[in-house]
Amino acid sequence: MNGDLGGINASDTAWMLVASALVLLMTPALSFFYGGLVRTKNVLNTMMMSIAALGVVSLAWVIGGYTLAFGEGPFVGDLRHFLLEGVGLEAKGTIPHLLFMAYQGTFAIITAALISGAVVERMRFGPYLAFISLWALVVYAPICHWVWGGGWLSGLGALDFAGGTVVHINAAVAALVAALVVGPRKDYGRQALLPHNVPFVVLGAGLLWFGWFGFNGGSALSSGGLASLAFVNTLLAPAATLTTWMLLDMVRNGRPTLVGGATAVVVGLVAVTPAAGFIGPIASVALGAVAALPSYYAILWRTRTRLDDSLDVVAAHGLGGTAGALLTGVLAQQIWGGAAGLVDGNVSQPLIQLVAVVATIAYSAAASYAILKAISLVAPLKAGEKQEGVGMDKALHAQQAYAQDDGAILVLPDQISSHPMVAQLTDTLPAVPGAGGDK
Repeated sequence: MNGDLGGINASDTAWMLVASALVLLMTPALSFFYGGLVRTKNVLNTMMMSIAALGVVSLAWVIGGYTLAFGEGPFVGDLRHFLLEGVGLEAKGTIPHLLFMAYQGTFAIITAALISGAVVERMRFGPYLAFISLWALVVYAPICHWVWGGGWLSGLGALDFAGGTVVHINAAVAALVAALVVGPRKDYGRQALLPHNVPFVVLGAGLLWFGWFGFNGGSALSSGGLASLAFVNTLLAPAATLTTWMLLDMVRNGRPTLVGGATAVVVGLVAVTPAAGFIGPIASVALGAVAALPSYYAILWRTRTRLDDSLDVVAAHGLGGTAGALLTGVLAQQIWGGAAGLVDGNVSQPLIQLVAVVATIAYSAAASYAILKAISLVAPLKAGEKQEGVGMDKALHAQQAYAQDDGAILVLPDQISSHPMVAQLTDTLPAVPGAGGDK
C-alpha cells in the first residue's frame, strides 16, 4: 500500500526503515575499519569501543538525548519527550514519529563511536563509556538541535543535509580534545604502530560506504527525488576522492596504498555528507576531489607531530567535514535541493557556513574538555604502561583476537591409552602390513 494514511506515507516509511538499518550497520562497520588499523593486541578493545556505543548511546538517546535534540527551544530542546513521552505512531512528516526518533538515534550512535579512533590502544574502557554517554547528551544533542531541531543555526540558514557539522566536525573536535587530555600511547614516536589487518580496514570501509547510502539518502526523510539525489552524490564524491588520493600517492611516492584508498573513501563520504541534498552530481565530483587535499596532507603532517590521533579522526572527519560544510555554501543550487549557495548568487551562505563550523568547534571543544576532566576526577582516563604493554584486549577484557596456540590437546603420558580421542583415532587407522594385523 503506497497511499497516504493519516499523514503517514507507506513508501516513505519503508525507505526510512531500510535507511535506519543501513545507518545502524555503520557502527559495526566502523569497528572493522578501526579494528584493522590497530595492533593485534588491541583489536578487540578497539572494536568493542564502537560496539559499546550501540548500547550506552542508544539508552542515553532514548532517556534524554532525543528530547534535548528535538524538543522546543533556541539552544537546546526542552524535556517534553523525556523517556520518549509523546513519541508514538503519530506522523512526524510522512513517517511515524517513533521511526524518526530511531533514525536520528542511529546518528547519535555512530557519531559517538567515531571519537574512539583518537584514543584507541590506551584509554580505559569504563571512563570511555562514561564519556560517550555524557557526550551524547551534553554535546551531540544540543548541536543536533541547533541544526536539525529548529535551533539557532537552523534559523540562521546553515546548510547541513546529513551531518557535516553535527556529526563529523563535532566528533573530530571531541576526538582531538580526548587525544590531548588522555595523552599519547607509550610507544608513540618510538616504534612503528602498523595496521595488523588491512583486509579488515577495507571491509569496514566498504560497509561504511554501503551504510552511508542510508545516512545521506535517508536524511531526505522520504523516498523520491531528494533521496535519489543524495544517493547518487554518495556514490560520486567518494569516487572522486579515491581517484585523487591515489594520484597524490603516485606522485608522492610512486605507488598507492590500500589503507590510503580506504581512508580516501571515508574522507569523500564525510565531505559530501553536508552537501548531499543540496548540490548536483558534477558538483559532488568536484567537492570530493577538492576535499581529498586537506585530509591527505594533514595525515602526512600529523605523523611528524606529538599529536597521537591514533586513527586520524581529525584529518578524515574534522577536515573532511569542514571542507564539505564550507563547499556546500559555495556549490548549493536551488535547482537541486532548494538552497542557494555562492554559485547561485547567495554571497552570504559561505559566511553562514563558516559561523556554523566555528560554533560547532567552540562548543564541542569546551564541553568535551569539561566532561573528560570531570570523569578524570573520579577515575583515571589512561591505562597504565603495563596494561598498554600487555595490550588492552588482555588487560581490560581478558580475551585475545587470535589464538596463540595451534589447538593441540595436552594429554599426560599415563592418560594417552585411555584418552577418548586417542581411542577414536586408533579405531579408524588401517591395519599395518607385517605387524600382525595390529593397528
